[in-house]
Amino acid sequence: MQSGQIMVGDHQGIYVVKLVGDVRLNLCTSFDNFIDKMFSHGEFRGVVFDMHDTDGVDSTTLGLMAKIAFRSAERNGGKPLVLCEDRGLLHLLDSMGFEELMDISSDADNDAYQVEPAPLKCNAPDEHTARDMVLEAHRVLMSMNEQNEATFRDLVHALETEQDAQDAKSVVNH
Repeated sequence: MQSGQIMVGDHQGIYVVKLVGDVRLNLCTSFDNFIDKMFSHGEFRGVVFDMHDTDGVDSTTLGLMAKIAFRSAERNGGKPLVLCEDRGLLHLLDSMGFEELMDISSDADNDAYQVEPAPLKCNAPDEHTARDMVLEAHRVLMSMNEQNEATFRDLVHALETEQDAQDAKSVVNH
């Protein structure tokens, strides 16, 4: 499995997010920063996820995809479009309830965008930032439906407990 890369671009307010290889947590803080910039632009009209070259995604990446869908709906950007042919990825998206948040197309010839995305510069997150990112992404996934809530409840609880312990420790040290 090739290590992951996130490529981004936009054309007249339609943003393209191309996930390449195995997209994991180490790319997600830069991706989250891109999401904030994307939604700060006045011309925002929608999002296309190109997953034709995706080998795998972790749950943190899925949480950020869901975050984009929720924020797009808030901005009247409609549902993001996911372009994906991989049966395993399509099953994953379906099993987690993404069909409620996104339009998913397995059409191999669908070139819904007219932009060549460029690699997103990704910096590895520090431990604190990574934990916060994982926690936020999994809270978003939990908010999608009851099944996800049950699936991720223990992880989120463990991360919250760890975060509280770190916060208490930093208060004592200051």
